Amino acid sequence: MNIVLDANILFSALIRDSTTRRMILEYDDRFLFPTYIFEELEKHKAELIRKSCLNEDEFNQLLSMLLRKVSVVPNEVLYPCQKEAYEAVKDIDRDDVLFVACVLAYPNSILWSDDKKLKKIKHVTVLNTKEIIDLLAP
Repeated sequence: MNIVLDANILFSALIRDSTTRRMILEYDDRFLFPTYIFEELEKHKAELIRKSCLNEDEFNQLLSMLLRKVSVVPNEVLYPCQKEAYEAVKDIDRDDVLFVACVLAYPNSILWSDDKKLKKIKHVTVLNTKEIIDLLAP
């Protein structure tokens, strides 16, 4: 099973020492997310640093640790699935097209997101943090 991280999950792990952060760091396998996440990170980096109460060096060290647990999916892999992903999210949240495309590109994948609206997507399994905890519990 592949688990695709939504941006809100990664951002949550960067902002707070939380269950989400520990789950990502302690997970035995790797998570997936699209290259697009780096655009989002750059756009929101100052805000994330401020909210995390970390200095920039500490923030970058944490980001580096989290990224070691992730396989970044290049856009070329997502292109064949983008139209189907767009159709799935166009009335929900178009910003999530690439995350859904990532799930569609890898069979037996789920999307980890705390965005309740994404639960409406058909043909894609979306689990929130509590459901991921239950899924990964020994």
